[in-house]
Amino acid sequence: MEEFITQNQWILWLIILWTLPWKGVALWKSAQNKHTGWFIALLVLNTLAILEILYIFIFSKKRK
Repeated sequence: MEEFITQNQWILWLIILWTLPWKGVALWKSAQNKHTGWFIALLVLNTLAILEILYIFIFSKKRK
């Protein structure tokens, strides 16, 4: 696995470029909504932006 990553570093950079913006937006929204549990989970877990996208579009909706 280590050899694969060293030979294909572009994959790692692609993953970073994909997840970083999603994580930033999700963390910002969870902080604004005062969702401490979500903030900690999004900060600690790395799910290749799946959890972040779900939070942004499903769970971060403000309740009226």
